[in-house]
Amino acid sequence: MMHKHDSHNAALQQSKAKWVFIAFFIIAGYFLVTEHKAHIFGWLSAYGIWLLLLACPLLHIFMHGGHGHGDHGPDSVSSESSKER
Repeated sequence: MMHKHDSHNAALQQSKAKWVFIAFFIIAGYFLVTEHKAHIFGWLSAYGIWLLLLACPLLHIFMHGGHGHGDHGPDSVSSESSKER
């Protein structure tokens, strides 16, 4: 016999599962940080400045995508069409 599964129940179960995993990772992260606080803060104080300096070029490369550099924006289309006339 063929049963039609209710998509609402499936979506609800997926939503509940998602929240269970989120809660698990929050709790696990809390205990990970509290139990290893000395190691985490010691490591950040020693290497944190280097991570910040290494992040600067990456942020510069990836964050300038929305400024229209390189004629990838809508203005480049209108300027190309005006050059053809």
